[in-house]
Amino acid sequence: MAALETARLTRAALARRLHGIYAIVDEGGDPLAVARAALDGGVRVFQYRAKCGAVAERARALRKMTRERGALLIFNDDFEAAIAFDCDGVHLGPGDRGFADVASVRAAVGDRLIGLSCGTPDEARAAEFGGADYVGAGCVFPTDSKSDAGEPIGLAGLRAVAAATKVPVAAIGGIGTETIAAVAATGAAMAAVISAIASAPDPAAAAAELVSRWKAAT
Repeated sequence: MAALETARLTRAALARRLHGIYAIVDEGGDPLAVARAALDGGVRVFQYRAKCGAVAERARALRKMTRERGALLIFNDDFEAAIAFDCDGVHLGPGDRGFADVASVRAAVGDRLIGLSCGTPDEARAAEFGGADYVGAGCVFPTDSKSDAGEPIGLAGLRAVAAATKVPVAAIGGIGTETIAAVAATGAAMAAVISAIASAPDPAAAAAELVSRWKAAT
């Protein structure tokens, strides 16, 4: 595939790429190795999560790597960092600056994507009304990858969130190869994974399996 100049795409064009496996690469591990493996496995949506602060060299390397492979890169928690590292968007959760004031974030990020975390249909509707381009719904299943994930909403809760909004929904929390088809069946547009790829013995093979099972179920 030819490299995509994603930074030049419109907001609508970027949003059309929000589907499939959404790999979260964590600065607590080896984000470049995980991203490279996931790209080799066919993943084309990534989030860089750096809870203790981005490492600029790795953030720039992730941007270069994803752009060369035609993949989106979303920055977690910090819209100013998303701009600084020329990411395709930002994902915000409760407590992050701008979460409750999407209009101010939109004014800053322009055509970059904005994703918001939610757990209920009402929150999903509010996110869409406020101008979010997608919502992250969960946690769906119990997870050890996020200490503040809250109680699982299950497949029924995910289905309700997906039905409540027209923007793409990224399911997150405890998703792996055995549950990916059931997640796809809820109407979610994406399945966000962390340990299912990063902790696998062969991350590239794990990513390819997730991509294959998702495609087969949608």
